Amino acid sequence: MPKAPPAASAAEARFEPMRLERLAAVLDVEQRAYAHPWSRANFQDVLHSGYLAQILMADTTILGYFVAMKGVDEVHLLNITVAPEYQGQGWAHVMLDALDIWARGQNAEWLWLEVRVGNTRARQVYERHGFHQVGQRKSYYAAGHGQREDALVMNLRL
Repeated sequence: MPKAPPAASAAEARFEPMRLERLAAVLDVEQRAYAHPWSRANFQDVLHSGYLAQILMADTTILGYFVAMKGVDEVHLLNITVAPEYQGQGWAHVMLDALDIWARGQNAEWLWLEVRVGNTRARQVYERHGFHQVGQRKSYYAAGHGQREDALVMNLRL
């Protein structure tokens, strides 16, 4: 049985801007984390558009990353991912806290996101962080074999 990676400590974690030269490593995490991952083109588009894209690092290891888009008085979380081997260690909350701080600095009043109906673990993380379900988007996500999955729309008042 493979040995579990060591838990990374908060003292060694840091944020770095996501850059094109790190996309191969980001894509590796994305593909291991999701059945329907973002493509290289998705990440390239958000980087070229100037969206907030941050990688949470410990030494040279990617713990996770997030991508968010600023609107007029809101920020929309487009992607937040914790590397599978570091899930359950609180890193999603660290990234959400960082996003909260950045959004407030942008004078945003709301954070918005969509999450797969079937992604119970992520929904629990968002709810613990203070997000509330405010709607549902029918057939929002690809689900394989020509199927679609609904998304829950959640928001957080800053």
